[in-house]
Amino acid sequence: MENPSPLTHIIVHNAYEHNLKNLNLSLPKNKLVVITGVSGSGKSTLAFDTIYAEGQRKYIESLSAYARQFLDMMDKPKVDKIEGLSPAISIDQKTTSKNPRSTVGTVTEIYDYLRVLFARVGTPYSPTTGKPIVGLTSSEIIDEVVSKFSKKKIMIMMPLIKGRKGEYKKLFDEYFKKGYERFYVNEKIYQKNEIPELSKNFKHSISVIIDRVIPSEENRDRLANSIEICLNESSGNVEVYDLESEKLISLSNKFMCPVSGFSIDEIEPRLFSFNNPYGACSDCDGLGEVDAFDEDLLIPDKNLSINEGAINYWSEKAQSKIHPKLKKLFQKK
Repeated sequence: MENPSPLTHIIVHNAYEHNLKNLNLSLPKNKLVVITGVSGSGKSTLAFDTIYAEGQRKYIESLSAYARQFLDMMDKPKVDKIEGLSPAISIDQKTTSKNPRSTVGTVTEIYDYLRVLFARVGTPYSPTTGKPIVGLTSSEIIDEVVSKFSKKKIMIMMPLIKGRKGEYKKLFDEYFKKGYERFYVNEKIYQKNEIPELSKNFKHSISVIIDRVIPSEENRDRLANSIEICLNESSGNVEVYDLESEKLISLSNKFMCPVSGFSIDEIEPRLFSFNNPYGACSDCDGLGEVDAFDEDLLIPDKNLSINEGAINYWSEKAQSKIHPKLKKLFQKK
C-alpha cells in the first residue's frame, strides 16, 4: 500500500533500538499482526521496546504533571518517528495464567473499566422480545402482582442488601427503630429477635418483610400501600416471595419487560463480571465450559456386562484395578 495514513496504520520511521537497523515499516490498525523471525532478529525489540514504549511514553506525556508523578516515565526509544500511535498495553507471555478466569481483559484491568462503562451507560434489553426494558409505574407493578399471584400467599419485601459482605448490625437497628419485625435474610425468614449474627467475611442478602397478603382486587389498597413503601425506601425496587412455590421475583420501576415480566435489579458493574456470582452464567459458573458426558459413548453396547467390557472408557489396566473393587461392592449386603 502506497503512502499509508496514520489513521489506518502505525508507521515506524527509522527504528534503530538494540539490533534494529534503520527499520521502516507500517502496521495496519484493527488487525491481528504477528511479528515472526529467527531468534535475535528484533521481534521483541520492535514490539515492546519501540512501538509499545513510544505509545506509553506519549500517553504519559499527555497527562497532567500531578498524574505523571505517580507513573514511571519510559525512556524514548531509538526511533526517528512513529505515526498513528494510540495508548498501548502489553502482556508478557511469562506472566500469563492457565486459570480460565484470567483473560486479556482481567490481566490488563481493562475489563474493570468496561464493567463500569456498561453499568453507567448500558441499556438493558429483554431476552424475550429483544426490546429495551423500561421502568414500570407503581400501578403497573401492582397489576403485575395481582395478575401473577392471584389467590396465592405472598410476601411483599423491601430489598436492602444484595450479595454484599458485612455484619449490618447498624442496619438492623435502624429498621428495628422504624418498627419492622420480620426479615428475609439469606433465603430464610426471621423474627426480630431471631436474626443470627452475620459474618463480615461472607456475602449476605437482606430484605425487610413489609406484608403477607393474598393479592386480589378486594385488598388492592393494602397491596398498593406495601408496594409504595418498598419503592420509596429501596430506590424503586420491590421483591415478591411466593410462600407456596418458594420463588422470589424482583420488580422495579426502572427495569422490567412489560411483555414477558422479565426484570433485573439496578445495573451495576458486578453484573458484567463472570467472576461474580451475580454476573456469572448459572450453568457454567462463568468458566465458559460445562462438564458433561454422553452415556452412549461410555456404554456403546448396553447388552454387555461390566466384566465383558461394557464401560468403553476404562482401559485394560484400569479395569484390572476397578473390577475387584466393584465385585466386593456388589457382593456386600
